[in-house]
Amino acid sequence: MGKKFFALLIAGTLCLMIAAPVFAKTMVFRSADNHDKDYPTVQAVIHMSKVLEEMSGGRMKIKVFPGGQLGEEKDTIEQTVAGAIDLDRVNLAPLNGFIPETAIPSLPYIFRSTEHMHKVMDGAIGREILDAMIPHGLVGLAYYDSGARSFYNSKHPIKTPADLKGMKIRVQNSDLFVATMEALGANATPMEFGQVYEALKTGVIDGAENNWPSYESTRHFEVAKYYSLDQHSMAPEVLVMSKKTWDKLSPEDQEMIRKAAVASVAVMRDLWNKRVAKSKEIVLANGNEVVEKVDKQPFIDAMGPVYERFVNTPELKDLVKRIQAVQ
Repeated sequence: MGKKFFALLIAGTLCLMIAAPVFAKTMVFRSADNHDKDYPTVQAVIHMSKVLEEMSGGRMKIKVFPGGQLGEEKDTIEQTVAGAIDLDRVNLAPLNGFIPETAIPSLPYIFRSTEHMHKVMDGAIGREILDAMIPHGLVGLAYYDSGARSFYNSKHPIKTPADLKGMKIRVQNSDLFVATMEALGANATPMEFGQVYEALKTGVIDGAENNWPSYESTRHFEVAKYYSLDQHSMAPEVLVMSKKTWDKLSPEDQEMIRKAAVASVAVMRDLWNKRVAKSKEIVLANGNEVVEKVDKQPFIDAMGPVYERFVNTPELKDLVKRIQAVQ
């Protein structure tokens, strides 16, 4: 009886030792974002973590590092491809240089409205662009709204392309954004997001371009009083996962991550709309001059060279045509 008891005890202990790591191990994915903690994209990934933790029975969750703690977008993309960061929320623009398909939603004035953008990016075309990231070490999970990017500056209101002539305008590190500014007669100045406030304040640049929440939350509106709503870009943000991390996961865990990411989109959009309204209220209360009605046609007419340069293959031309055909 004693020998049998000890044999069972040893066998049970061995089973526990083998099983323990499986049940005890919690995967904590590191996620980067250059916006502050209260920003809708950050809050969306925090929501995604809660959904993922619940779906996985506590096995998987996400730790978000907001405020550029892990670096500017260019740096975090490189780290994500390398597997040093698991998840990364970035604008599409920094991806344009090595994933040509991502340049298409970033093309100036390609989307007629936010509704048009949602129909395109939530559908088969959006999935096609996400899938194009895989060979480059990234797994696209979801798109987040980035609002409409418009010009702001410290000199004067922008109502026509002529008003931009010779102005030093900060852009993202993207050849497409540089070319867009050049087509409008401005001097494009690529610069990391975190450097813009001081550059505006000291006159290193005359202006920049971004959406309402970014214009307000960075306090750029304090040093660039003129905001003109030309809405030249409605390119969404994208949440990506390192393919190195992705490939270590089971198909079941991959599916849970996809579902949790999709669940975060509606939360992000709701928070985004509320944040836009709040930011607009703050900026207007500050006395800034906002040009709400800009005749976009002269700006659109100037974009021919940009489309010719970046829509340069039959596949990309077809992609543009399909986006424009979405009703």
